[in-house]
Formats: sequence, structure tokens, C-alpha cells
Amino acid sequence: MRLERLNYNKIKIFLTFDDLVERGLTKEDLWKDTFKVHQLFRDMIDEASEELGFEINGSVAVEVYSLPAQGMVVIVTSEGEMTDEEDDEFSDDYIEMQVTLDESDDIFFEFRTLEDVIQLAERLYALGCHGGSLYSYEGRFYLYFEEPTIDTDDFVAILAEYGSPSTLTIHRVQEYGKKLMEDQAIAQIYQYFVKK
Repeated sequence: MRLERLNYNKIKIFLTFDDLVERGLTKEDLWKDTFKVHQLFRDMIDEASEELGFEINGSVAVEVYSLPAQGMVVIVTSEGEMTDEEDDEFSDDYIEMQVTLDESDDIFFEFRTLEDVIQLAERLYALGCHGGSLYSYEGRFYLYFEEPTIDTDDFVAILAEYGSPSTLTIHRVQEYGKKLMEDQAIAQIYQYFVKK
């Protein structure tokens, strides 16, 4: 599980399918209102509180994005303030789930810096992966792959070391962002920045 603070009242949590299996859950379980799912959200909030100082004030909105072959991205937003009568503990009464299911098999990752993309390109190039398209949008970099040339699980694991699955769609980034490299982005980045 990877945590990232998006702003003062919103965090992003990336769960791999292995994270779910370790907790005895499947992807399909997340769409159900069960004790295990509520416990998973409590654990995520507790970890976010410890690692990021994220505090729950009032109700909580949870958005779950399923990213095939990659895992799940969960956006948690603390909405409003608790009254004195309300328990300080995170309560089941305050869970409002908005579930979005992405059916695309494409792989679309977000990176904080160009340096992260360069380091990733060096690693992928050595494994024989040369494709992908590179975009920039709102100060971030995005790599889009229609089909990886190596094992999908290994590929996603390597991408996750340098970036995180994007909760934005490729269509939004294509429309409002800037295309920096089309098609052979990994090979181009390797040639321009890595090759000595």
C-alpha cells in the first residue's frame, strides 16, 4: 500500500492486488458493504494518520478506481467537521462510497518529476521495453502504454517503483496536456538522457 497526500483533506492510496490478497479480499469485495471492507478502510485511515498526519473531521467520501492489471486507487476526502456529540473514532456512519470502475487494459502512470521518468526509462530499456507515450499536464509527467512488451505484473511493479497509477484518464491528459513523445518514448528518453 502506498499513500500520498493530495491536499489538506484528501489522500490517495494505491493498493496492489497483492495488498488485497494479504488482507483476505478480492477486487470484487471492494464493491460490497462488508466488515472486511470497512476494516480495510479503517486500516488505511490509521496508516494515513500515522504516516501523513491525515485526520478525519466529519464525514468521509471514498472514491475507488479499479486499474486492471495494476490494482486499486482509493481517494479519501475528509468532509466537514465533527460535532461534540460525534465520536472521535472513524465511524461506519460516515462512509460515503463513490465507486468508479475503469475497464481499460491500458497502463497509464503518473510521475512527479522528469528524473523519475528517466530512471524508469533506463530500467525498462534494459528489459527490452521501448514503447509508450510521454505527456505533461499540470506539472506532472504521464506515461501511457497500450500493451507492455514484458510480463504485465512485472511491468506494473517496476512502474510503481517510480510513479503511481493515474486517476486521470488518458483522454483528459491528451486533450488538455502536452504530448512530449509519441510511441517509442522509453527508447527516446534512453537515447537523449541515459545513453553515454
